[in-house]
Amino acid sequence: MGAFNFDKAAAEMRERAETWSEPLRAVSMSVGIYLLAAGSKDEQTPHREDETYYVVRGRAVLRIGSSTRAVAPGDCIFVANGVTHRFEDISEDLEVLVVFAPPYSGD
Repeated sequence: MGAFNFDKAAAEMRERAETWSEPLRAVSMSVGIYLLAAGSKDEQTPHREDETYYVVRGRAVLRIGSSTRAVAPGDCIFVANGVTHRFEDISEDLEVLVVFAPPYSGD
């Protein structure tokens, strides 16, 4: 069984000034934590994997292709592989649970 506590893992990441961590990985998927400070710039590029975001804390705008959507705690958003996407206008520190399928390759 794989398990982790999101709040504890995010707090440890903040202590280490990390923005990305992958605390859970299996053959068919991986789960990560993505932290972006208010006012920061999201530099991510499209991935080879399908991705689902679950916003735990914070507020921002998520750009997917040419569309935008405000995101807040409780929002769950799917992004297909290869599609350009990034968080913009991060108005409150953002804490996001990220699920990749298949597992994140780093690209």
